[in-house]
Amino acid sequence: MAATVDSSSTAPLLRGPPSTGQRRTAGKATSAQTLGNIVVSIVGTGVLGLPYAFRVAGWLAGSLGVAVAGVSTYFCMLLLIQCRDGLEGNDDEETGDATHIQSYGDLGAKAFGTTGRYLTEFLVLISQAGGSVAYLVFIGQNLSSLFTNTSRSIIPPSIFIFLLLLPIELALSFIRSLSSIAPFSAFADACNVLAMAIVIKEDFQLFDRFSLERGAFNGTWGLPFAGGVAVFCFEGFSMTLALEASMADRRKFRWVLLLAFITITLVYISFGIFGYLAYGDETKDIITLNLPNDWSAITVKVRCNAYGERLSLQGARMLVLLIVAIIASCIPGFGTFISLVGSTLCSLLSFVLPATFHLLLMGSNLKLWQRAVDYLVLLVGLAFACYGTYDALSDRIRVSKSIP
Repeated sequence: MAATVDSSSTAPLLRGPPSTGQRRTAGKATSAQTLGNIVVSIVGTGVLGLPYAFRVAGWLAGSLGVAVAGVSTYFCMLLLIQCRDGLEGNDDEETGDATHIQSYGDLGAKAFGTTGRYLTEFLVLISQAGGSVAYLVFIGQNLSSLFTNTSRSIIPPSIFIFLLLLPIELALSFIRSLSSIAPFSAFADACNVLAMAIVIKEDFQLFDRFSLERGAFNGTWGLPFAGGVAVFCFEGFSMTLALEASMADRRKFRWVLLLAFITITLVYISFGIFGYLAYGDETKDIITLNLPNDWSAITVKVRCNAYGERLSLQGARMLVLLIVAIIASCIPGFGTFISLVGSTLCSLLSFVLPATFHLLLMGSNLKLWQRAVDYLVLLVGLAFACYGTYDALSDRIRVSKSIP
């Protein structure tokens, strides 16, 4: 007798491609559901580093940096959609087969063959690993801050990462069912909202200390740092095609995406400004470290986050988690790390590759001004990645701001 299969344990992240000759069927998600999915895929713990980024760049420069990052990311997401629409609109005249683009890697394969697919998916994997490291650093440092003696932590963050967080993550890695992981993901999203709400509450309790005389623009050297943090905060770029394909009416996706980006950008700017104006030069690279150790702050600091990666072997899963934990234990500063990830990996995924794919895959159909915009995005993205990486790795920020 054949063994029964639990459908929930085999639930795919993406539906399989349609049969040969068939076109893609519409998804089932409404505009409201898609809006929620976009917000969940973009907003992460990186937002808690925004006040520190505003401290480094200045509240006005930081606001402009977040706005530019939001507009640029939105524009490049549309480039990916245009590439897919253009490719799927060109059927093979001899066989009548339709082209099906399901993922970011599929576009990489169309642009550069197998090498393009591997490169694109490798960058996505490494960027997600970078996000996972940032989560562990965040949780480890917050838990460590609960045990202090004369302003110094008694227990280093690495102890919490290896003895508490790593065992939990290893246990979660055995779960193969996406539906089983969903409660952990929902809990993490709820904690993100709770954390932001409590931080904003604490900010407004210090309203009388607010001063717009705090640095509005702290020098051009701080802009790449803040830009890297801002780009990191707009994570979830690789989910663009899946989110658009999930909609019942894909024609509305651009407007839903625009609404999501406007809302998220305004929230990011407000959160960064209020956090910086409340604490000024005392703003920590994780804003929750500025909170007093009362019950509400402790609730935020001990919150947990779960994430999962589907790998072919359980041993490989555990090895990946161990490597992530080791890297997280070696990260000296949350803000510098997320700026580095945003300046390098996220910049390549969010700006450089979309502009390159658009030029290669849609080149014959592009007008001169469209080519010019693509080249501008490509060159600026490369320049930002190079200088942002140098800036994040240098000690100039620490020396200039005398960070303890």
